[in-house]
Amino acid sequence: MSVVYLMRHGAIFQQRPRRFIGQTDFPLAAEGRTQAALWREPLADVPFAAAVSSDLTRCLETAAIVLAGRDIPVRPEPRLREIDLGQWEGLTVEEVKERFPGDYERRGHDLVGCRPRDGEGFGDVQARAVAALRELADIDGNVLVVAHGGVNRTLLCHALGIDLSHLFRLGQDYCRLNVLHLTEEVWRVEAVNCAPVAPWRFPGP
Repeated sequence: MSVVYLMRHGAIFQQRPRRFIGQTDFPLAAEGRTQAALWREPLADVPFAAAVSSDLTRCLETAAIVLAGRDIPVRPEPRLREIDLGQWEGLTVEEVKERFPGDYERRGHDLVGCRPRDGEGFGDVQARAVAALRELADIDGNVLVVAHGGVNRTLLCHALGIDLSHLFRLGQDYCRLNVLHLTEEVWRVEAVNCAPVAPWRFPGP
């Protein structure tokens, strides 16, 4: 059994007006680096057997900051990338509505299956993310996993048996932590969207 410490990356710079970023590779903002550093002390006594991260910069940076000073290599995992929003990347909601009439509304009615042009639906995201996490179930110990808000929500829906259409009912704030116990047969959720309070104590396997 492995215990997965599933974290969302820290804050990134928010453009105004807000734009769809999906897999656009933004680094952490100064606030995000501070948020990640706040986890060092709470997780200092957790003996991580492995660390895995989305291969996007904001996640790799978060993992590196959390594990600073520890000899724990971080393995990039492309299957943990945020949702691919295709031709919507970099656009505002109003620009999407103007360029792709009706697509924004269709996606609102079907987050699971509806794909922006050249992009993914959340069903696609869940399939690849679950496959990536399933491979960690054989690790006997604690694993740090840093991914994205959308990805983490799809993993929690899978673990809890929640229909994926309800994914946005699960809070996933920047640099918050979820804890899952993984076996090949059963995933058990122990904590969701936790803030970095020291000392962090959670039973290992």
